Amino acid sequence: MLAVGLTGGIGAGKSTVAELLVARGAKLVDADLIAREVVAPGGPAYQPLIDRFGPGILDAGGEIDRPVLAELVFGHPEALADLNAITHPAIGVEMIARKDHYGETGEIVVLDIPLLRPAHRELLDLGAVVVVDVPTHVALERLVSQRGMDRADAQARIGSQADRETRLAGADLVIDNSSDHDHLRAEVEQAWAALQVLRAQQSRLPAADA
Repeated sequence: MLAVGLTGGIGAGKSTVAELLVARGAKLVDADLIAREVVAPGGPAYQPLIDRFGPGILDAGGEIDRPVLAELVFGHPEALADLNAITHPAIGVEMIARKDHYGETGEIVVLDIPLLRPAHRELLDLGAVVVVDVPTHVALERLVSQRGMDRADAQARIGSQADRETRLAGADLVIDNSSDHDHLRAEVEQAWAALQVLRAQQSRLPAADA
């Protein structure tokens, strides 16, 4: 099994790359999906979030209103730190469990993590980190034209994330998504071939150590 961290800034097209990798046989562990599950009623982060931020974060159905919560923490470092302290451990536990489950198949397991940090490589035992990359101005235009975001809001969202150079510095493989879909597919094919080589090398390590 090869565990691969997949990351990229907002507007980079990381989700599209994840879909293309799954189509080629990868197993996917989606941090965003797990993040929704852990804050759902009955989830491990549900009540702690209400205790910290109050019942005002609940919608009419008793579920946590994610946009409301996002507004409370955006631009407020202490509140964001509290949110992360509540949710990140729960997300990490579930990601490891799903990675280990898929790992029994010996497949390439892609962990889609929007905010992948250096500590994740050791915590999740990642064999490689893949960064989906676009120039900042391309990401900005996509957020405005494709997601309908206000330009100032889009700039603020981009600015709140790790800068492009920091992401690229931690990459083992880079997928360029600055052009059209055909170009992206070719980039993914190259990355997939490289990941298969890494998986084959990793599978031989126990025998080499014996």
